[in-house]
Formats: sequence, C-alpha cells, structure tokens
Amino acid sequence: MKRNANNNVSEHIREKLTLLPAEPGVYQFISAEGTIIYVGKAKSLRSRVSSYFNNGNDHTPKVRILVRNIADIRHIVVNNESDALLLENNLIKELQPRYNIMLKDSKSYPWICIKNEPFPRIFSTRRLIKDGSEYFGPYPSGVMQNTVLELIRGLYPLRTCKLNLSEPAISRGKYTVCLQYHLGNCLGPCEGRQAEEDYNADISHAREILKGDLSHAAAFFEDRMVTLAANLKFEEADWVKHKLQLLDNYRRNSIIVSPSLSNVDVVFLLPDENSSYCNHMKIVQGAVVGSYTFELRSHLDESPAEVLSFALSQIEGLGRDLVVPFRPSEIDPALKYTVPQRGDKLKLLELSEKNCKMFRFEKLKQIEITDPDRHVNRIMAKMQKDLNLPSEPRHIECFDNSNIQGSSPVASCVVFRNGKPSKREYRHFNVKTVVGANDFASMDEIVFRRYNRMLDENQQLPQLVLIDGGKGQLGAALAALERLDLRGKLPIIGLAKRMEELYYPGDPVPHYLDKNGETLRVLMHLRDEAHRFGITFHRQKRSIAFIKSELENIPTLGKTSVEKLLRKYKTISKIRSTPLDELSELVGRKRAEMLLETLKKNENQTD
Repeated sequence: MKRNANNNVSEHIREKLTLLPAEPGVYQFISAEGTIIYVGKAKSLRSRVSSYFNNGNDHTPKVRILVRNIADIRHIVVNNESDALLLENNLIKELQPRYNIMLKDSKSYPWICIKNEPFPRIFSTRRLIKDGSEYFGPYPSGVMQNTVLELIRGLYPLRTCKLNLSEPAISRGKYTVCLQYHLGNCLGPCEGRQAEEDYNADISHAREILKGDLSHAAAFFEDRMVTLAANLKFEEADWVKHKLQLLDNYRRNSIIVSPSLSNVDVVFLLPDENSSYCNHMKIVQGAVVGSYTFELRSHLDESPAEVLSFALSQIEGLGRDLVVPFRPSEIDPALKYTVPQRGDKLKLLELSEKNCKMFRFEKLKQIEITDPDRHVNRIMAKMQKDLNLPSEPRHIECFDNSNIQGSSPVASCVVFRNGKPSKREYRHFNVKTVVGANDFASMDEIVFRRYNRMLDENQQLPQLVLIDGGKGQLGAALAALERLDLRGKLPIIGLAKRMEELYYPGDPVPHYLDKNGETLRVLMHLRDEAHRFGITFHRQKRSIAFIKSELENIPTLGKTSVEKLLRKYKTISKIRSTPLDELSELVGRKRAEMLLETLKKNENQTD
C-alpha cells in the first residue's frame, strides 16, 4: 500500500486495512489498552479508514494524534448509509470515545413525540423530556421523519396548536376554532366539536404506525371504506381509499433502531468446513450498541447446535432474551431463545449473518494473499466434493455453440486451470458438417473433433468437461465421447442457464448448487467466458462473410482479387478510404475504379 506518512504503522494495522470491505458501516479505533477511542461511519469502510493512514501531513493535529494511538481496528457492516448514521450515533452515546466530538453532547437526531396532555399533539423534537410523553425514533434524517409525520397528518385530523385543552378550559368556551379547522386538518376539539374518546382512537392508530405496525390502521380504513361504499357514499369511500394508498407507500423505520425491540442479544453462527464464525450483536432500548465477530475451530463430529452452545458460553454479558438462527444443543432455563421467522428480529439476524459472511470473506482473502496455493487447493477440493468427481478438476474445458438462424455457425472451447482462465489454450471451431441451426449436431461435431485430436496427439485429457446447455446438448456431447470410447472415462456435466441447473449423464433430474457457493461461481465463469469467446468469433466471421459477399457482387472483381482485398484491408470502410493509385497496384486500374464507384454508390443508398 502506497504511503506518504505514518511509516511506523504496524503490520497488524496494514493487514486490517487491506481486508476492509467496500461496504457501508461503522468503524472503531482501539487503543493499545483495548479501549475504543474513536467511532466513525463510512459509505465505504475501505476508503474511509484507509484515508486516516494516507497523506498524514494533510491531517489536523488532532487526527495525527488519534492515528498514533490506534492499535487495532474493528468494523460493523450495515445495509446502507442511513443505518450507519444511526449506529454511529448509538455507539458514540453508549461508549463516549475520547476523540469523538460530534454527537457526544446533548444534540441528537430528531424524534417524534406524542405529548402527555389532553388531546395529545404529535410533533418533531430533538429534546427528550421525561414528563410521561412517548418518543419514537431517532430518525436518520429530517426527510424520513417528515415523511412519517406527513403520513400521520394525512390519515388523522390531529391538532397542531399548543392550547391547554383541559375539560374546564373547553367548557368555559375559552377558545375558538382556527384556520386548520376550516381547512379540514382538525375537527375542533378546542370548541368541543370532537369527543376526546374519538380523538384518542386516532392517536392510538398513529402510535401503532410509529411502532412500525400498519395492520391496525389498514384494517380500520378498509372496514370504513367497505361500509361507506355499501351505503353508496362513494366520494367518502374514495377519500378513505386514498388514505390506504398512503399507508401502502409508507416505508418502515430503519432496523438499526426499532421501537418494537427492547433489550436483546442477537447471535448468528455460520458453520464452515473446519471453522465456524459467530457474530454477537447487542441491542439496548431498540438500538444496536455493539457488534463483534469471532472464529471458532470446529470438529467434524460437532453439530451446528453444539457449536452454537459453545459459542454462547464464550460470550460475556449476554442478556436474558436471545435471538438465534436455531436452538442450541444445551438449553439454559434462565434464557429465552427466539428463532424469528419475520419482523425486525429476523432483519437483525440477517444483519448479523451479513457480518459473519463478511468476516469469513476477509479471512479467506487473507489466506489467498498470504498463501495462494492453499486457497486454490481449498476450492479444488470443494469442487470435487460438490460435483462428485473422481479427482480434483484442475483442468476444466467448456464448450459453447454460436449461430444466428444457422448462419456462420461456430463453437468455442475455453480452458481453466486451477480455477482460472488459461487463455492461450482457448480454441475456436468452424462447424463444418452441420447445415442450418442444429446446436445438438454442432456440439457432437466439436466435442468429437476436440478430443479425437487430443487422443491422436497424446495430450492430457481434462478432469472435467462442462457443456453450456441442458439435457439435449449434454446428450450430443456424450454421443461424441461414446464414439471415442471416452464415455465414463471423462467426467462431463451440463449447465443450463435459466435456473443454473446441473445435468449429469444418465440422470434426467437436474441438480442444484448453492447460488453463492464457489463451485457454481467457477462453473458460471467458465460458461460465460465460453459464450463471450464464441460470440466474438461469430461476429468476426459474420462480418467477414458480409464484406466478402459485398465485394463478390462487383462484376469486375474475381475470387483472387476479393481475397487480396480482404487480406490487406479487412473492412469495407478501409477499402473505401484507400486512394485509387494504391488500390490500382493491388487489383488493377479499371477494377479499382469500378470498386470505388460501386462502394460509394452503396454508401449513398444506405444513407
């Protein structure tokens, strides 16, 4: 990594920087004593954190002192910038890091308040006053908060004035209705025109919306719309329908801060071949205040439930309520285990899973950097296991056909060694024995020619042959191998593109691999590379055929002259722009004049 300053950064920090993901999230700087000294957010963790260690002379004195005190870096991956903003706020207020200035004071993100008063108001605030009022949030931006407030005000005619609407004040006739009443935004409780019971029913529905539950409000408006329509009050029913549309368009609050959650611990376990990765996320008052991922060495005879039990025993400070992906093998009666199927708890579990997968990716990337052979060996062993092969597929070949309505049929063969393209071994094929668009016959011809030649030249056959296509293409390739006495000796499978199904010889039922697994990614890379290589060749051949056809239509040009022109100029545009004298040296004066005249005439007709 290029550096202009801070050359004394430890190797540990340098390694951490290379492994940071380009994902949104929150980063934490740790001192040598293990204390969190700074918390920040980033749209790209890799770019933002690396900026602290580049161009050190451009930083302020405070930042230079901060960087000198960094002994370790931790990070938490989230889904978007808004979640990162909220998580940063939560962590700073919980941890009070030494070098954070922003967000350490009483300033905070906006909340929505339901005031504890007669005929409660619903409004925005940044001050949380303990007077019995209810607060919902915080919201990562004023735009998001205003969207929620506009939804509630569009659904319910609630007052916005600050009048004291106690029963004695209303009964004395102290107030008169304002402009909001005449606009239809308020029903006039200040003059006793709306009963407090009806008003509080609207507040109850609004409270459920602020908690993220739209079902009660939606059910209420649906029943009301049906009743109005049944009574032939279609205009009022349409007005209620508009409110239902507002509910449908409303987005729920961020999962980083959820008022529906209290104090829970989220623990996700990601089992792997020789290790398991565990993420612990702590939720306090609906907000994520900490996240940590660690690796556990596991044995072959241990089930995931047993590993999860051990992981839970290693986590300090677990609360009573646990959100887990599955139940552990050992149940602690003092704890409450939840395996969520929907809602905010499931979203938090998915976020915990994302952090586990990112941690595993960083570990594997570190292995790849320090020991590339180990990385390749692992992938090869996994492919052998996933595809049920007799040996590791160090040498793979993939075939694909390409034609348009039978014209210029070609085929391609790409070669991968150790999971990576070996482009010098790629081969193009012109289909010679097949007339028209017959992909099966073309595949039969190309596979036969390829391996017939390899057998004649005593070349080493691949450990796997991949056919781009389903049962039909695979059957054609098998017929070719059978004529060469290679069926059963050369492993071959087909990969259909629509659902990424794998087809094996003699098995009509498709097989499916993990969509995110490395084995399928390698096979898809092979298939896509064969398609790209074949399409490129097909376009070149089709272009040459078009040029040759146009030149052959010129009466004065014979076959030899056409071949000379194609060999030297390759395209019509180059021939058209060539001076007459130069063309005359190649095909003669009269032919050259006729050639240029015809090409210019064709160009004008095209224009």
